[in-house]
Amino acid sequence: MKKYAIYLMLVGVMVAWGLNVTATKVLVTNFMPVTMTAFRIMTAALSVFLLLVPMRQLRLLRGKEWGYVLIASLFNVVGHHYFLSLGLANTSASNGGLILGLGPLLTTLMAILFLGTRMTWFNMTGIVLGLSGVAFIVTHGSSGMSGVSIGDVYVFLAILAQAISFILIKKMAATLDPRLMTGYMLFFGSFGLYALSRVLEPEGMASMAQTDIGLWAVFLGSAVIATAVGHMTYNYAIGQVGAAEASIFINLNPFFALIGSSLLLGEPVTLVQVSGFVLILIGVLFGSGALEEWLRQHRLRKGDHRGYRTPESKGCSSGS
Repeated sequence: MKKYAIYLMLVGVMVAWGLNVTATKVLVTNFMPVTMTAFRIMTAALSVFLLLVPMRQLRLLRGKEWGYVLIASLFNVVGHHYFLSLGLANTSASNGGLILGLGPLLTTLMAILFLGTRMTWFNMTGIVLGLSGVAFIVTHGSSGMSGVSIGDVYVFLAILAQAISFILIKKMAATLDPRLMTGYMLFFGSFGLYALSRVLEPEGMASMAQTDIGLWAVFLGSAVIATAVGHMTYNYAIGQVGAAEASIFINLNPFFALIGSSLLLGEPVTLVQVSGFVLILIGVLFGSGALEEWLRQHRLRKGDHRGYRTPESKGCSSGS
């Protein structure tokens, strides 16, 4: 699949994940967070397996794949969702959003440390611009990072755990289809979260006894669309373009979360927020390598082969 098609898929995932912020807040308000998350992740896992059946991608894990998937699920599902649920309950939305915006930078640093990725000034410029855009959006009308709480620490641990998992996913993608990997990670991770919920939330099961159809519709939408399809697509993209490039698109999450809040909750979108989105968009073009690739192809059409490396020469290219 061509890179630009992968980029469009990633933007679609960011739309789903951005809107999922509103959905998650609704769910956490009505259910105990860790218990609800365990059931949501299990629902997502079963959805992934059902989607893989007609694709003929469903199979048992083999050999070392069991160990890799279990470790990745510990970081990507149990660690990330556990710390995120605790963090968002103990910090402001602006602080949490800004810290989550560190994901691409943390993933890039992990890729440099463990995958030998060589970063260009395009990539680094994109990361800086993208993070600046995130800061513009999530700190608008708030005190920003002036008061770091235990919730801030939890959110940082959540995004750090996810960044580590992305490197493991990239390593596994060489032999295991990332979509199948997603199903197994969600499946095993849901059991880990459920075990935690039984200890931390003894009344968690009672909180799941809701009869509101609308609330369960939000639950299913979050589990199937945002978590199952979203993570399948995102992990597939990691296997195609690498962890560092795919993670740049996470910078779009705050913007689509704002759009969701405006459309669903009636909150206004301000000029400052639009300015932040422009920075994010430019950051994606630079950081994802899309602009660099366009310039390379433009120079090749003119017969000039100097100055730009091919995508295959990047340390985090597809199939590495």
